[in-house]
Amino acid sequence: MSDHNRYNLRGVSAQKEDVHKAISKLDKGLFPQAFCKVYPDYWGGDANFCNLMHADGAGTKSVVAYLYWKETGDLSVWSGIAIDAIVMNIDDLLCVGATGPFTYSSTIGRNKILIPGEVISEVINGTQSYFELLKNYGIEVHFLGGETADVGDVVRTIIVDGTMSCRMPRKKLVTTEKMQSGDVIVSLASYGKASYETEYNSGMGSNGLTSARHELLHHTYAEKYPECVDPNLPKNVVFNGKYKLTDQTTTPLNVGKMILSPTRTYAPVVLKILSKHFEKIHGIIHCSGGGQSKVLHYMPAPLRVVKNNLLKAPPLFEMIQEAAGTPWKEMYQVFNMGQRLEIYTDTQTAEDIVAISESFGIEAVISGYVEKAEKKEVLIESNHGLFTYN
Repeated sequence: MSDHNRYNLRGVSAQKEDVHKAISKLDKGLFPQAFCKVYPDYWGGDANFCNLMHADGAGTKSVVAYLYWKETGDLSVWSGIAIDAIVMNIDDLLCVGATGPFTYSSTIGRNKILIPGEVISEVINGTQSYFELLKNYGIEVHFLGGETADVGDVVRTIIVDGTMSCRMPRKKLVTTEKMQSGDVIVSLASYGKASYETEYNSGMGSNGLTSARHELLHHTYAEKYPECVDPNLPKNVVFNGKYKLTDQTTTPLNVGKMILSPTRTYAPVVLKILSKHFEKIHGIIHCSGGGQSKVLHYMPAPLRVVKNNLLKAPPLFEMIQEAAGTPWKEMYQVFNMGQRLEIYTDTQTAEDIVAISESFGIEAVISGYVEKAEKKEVLIESNHGLFTYN
């Protein structure tokens, strides 16, 4: 069975083609090439400012949190889910140069029979605690509350989403309109232990979780926790891995904690980069949905992005590939593969960005370059092969 069919049978899409088609006729905002939609300053009415709003969430990572909590009683995994929902918002906004102050509203839908108040408390308190951590690094986020809905007829366990917004000067926006031939790419690691993290991060992020959990985790979880599985799915694509959640790995984390590693924010790093090199930044890409091919959607002109020096994929993605037998080309398109943020700039600036990233304990490399082309494409040269995306 092809991996594309496996994704479809599980009710997910690697590229969300139907979603992109559905929104194709919507207004693209003030700067169509920006990573996030940019609106006029509706509230302030100042032509020198703009408004930004972004909505995202932890996705199906909450299913793994539910399994881990039920198996071990460890409530702390839910604060990690709160972080995932926050970071998937804030790191997209970083890509247009937004560094706050932000406002944030949480949206939680739960099956009350299965998700008690102690879980909700952990998510909400984890949200506030994370904002307090970010404040120590110059990132200000105001928690405005939100909505917690009991929707057991719709949600089998729990879904944790959020909406973040800010107002910023237009002159501080970062778009990809300046991306050009001759630029180089700096890729920042999604794994390891940043100075503002408390433990090793596997690099998972919050994309590709449907594939990861089903390919890695043992089928006994489907039998023991049927609420974690769509009953309409074919049995051969449901939890067909070999691992138990508490199995040890080559990293400091067990399998469950590897999958649940809270999505790393790059906010402290980007704040420092922009304060020093704003004029030299030609584009920032959050390699979330779409993985290493994400930049295709934001190229301002026919260009070829060549990535010939990416960081080695950390153990988690090697495990997923081995378990699923997924072609490496597909892996680079679904997962971040160990580098979840990339910055486009000149060579001299790139070298300093690497140094800034490493000052936070985050490995970074000049991973490639941009050149002229007849059409937009991404070329990846890796130890696993040469892959082209267009």
